[in-house]
Amino acid sequence: MKTIDQTQPILVTGGTGYLASWIIKQLLDEGREVRTTVRNIAQKDKYAHLTKIAVTSKGVLQFFEADLLHPGSFSEAMKGCELVIHTASPFKISGIKNAQKELIEPAHEGTRNVLDSVNKTDSVKRVVLTSSMVAIYGDSIDIKKTKNGVFTEQDWNVTSTVDHQPYGYSKTLAEKLAWEMAGQQERWDLVVINPGLIMGPSLSKRTDSTSIDLMIQLATGKFKTGVPAGKMGFMDVRDVAKAHILAGYVPLASGRHICVADHKDFLDVANVIRKQHPRFPLPKSYVPKGLFWLIAPFAGFTRKYVKLNVGIDVKFDNSYIRKDLAMEFIPFETTVSDHFTQLLNDEIIKQLIWNK
Repeated sequence: MKTIDQTQPILVTGGTGYLASWIIKQLLDEGREVRTTVRNIAQKDKYAHLTKIAVTSKGVLQFFEADLLHPGSFSEAMKGCELVIHTASPFKISGIKNAQKELIEPAHEGTRNVLDSVNKTDSVKRVVLTSSMVAIYGDSIDIKKTKNGVFTEQDWNVTSTVDHQPYGYSKTLAEKLAWEMAGQQERWDLVVINPGLIMGPSLSKRTDSTSIDLMIQLATGKFKTGVPAGKMGFMDVRDVAKAHILAGYVPLASGRHICVADHKDFLDVANVIRKQHPRFPLPKSYVPKGLFWLIAPFAGFTRKYVKLNVGIDVKFDNSYIRKDLAMEFIPFETTVSDHFTQLLNDEIIKQLIWNK
């Protein structure tokens, strides 16, 4: 059990990220002193949204420069912190040319470098790590290997490799390393959050997140003829941020936490959008798996991925996070509606939607 002094500064790594930005905002709204890291502190435009949030909040925000692949670069930002929330990690599921360099090394060695700094910083009592549902399973077909047809925190991804589902492989390696390093000492403890597909409004104008890209593709008609079937775990970014903060401050919090609110598919997303915005060329049906298998390479998917994932529903047991962190969740319809409304209100993204 670790009791964190809430008057002490909190370090959130990777502050410009979609999720990290919400963690920082919620902490600032609570009046906390927050430190965050960015790769290049001179590029103020990349974290201008955080500066703006800090000005109108009750809290205090400081920026530090750090790089996942530079040992010791997180140490200065960590001095005096009792709580470290480590979110920084590359997120790419398509357009990957060198998985080892683009995903695995930054995730694995980045986690090692951050935790090495934790080991050298006597003030740190707890680390909250952002893992993922893809550290729980690799492909949807893995659900058939579970005891009761549902994934739990006891499950691990054992099917991803550097050549197949490399993002899941990188998150699995990083989380396993974190547990290994946590087990080698007793001063600080580790709490892990394993979110599903994160959606919900963004605090910045970045368009490189998977959920934003999904919205744009749905709205511009890329899947007008149909979307691949297969339910997966969805989460609101605001709830995932809240889960990280609770994981940091609840004294008895421990272990892994499947962070999934709903089991939905892409057609469910489209149906929510259509209710409010019927003019968009949204899909109304599923594309047959055989047809999707044929066109997969042209749509950016491998045929192996289609075989092992499309048309297969997955299910998660979220009872532990509800109990351990007393989590309640924003409704799926609210998440999608708020997300799409934010995209429409953002002039840059609106231009992407109409001109894509």
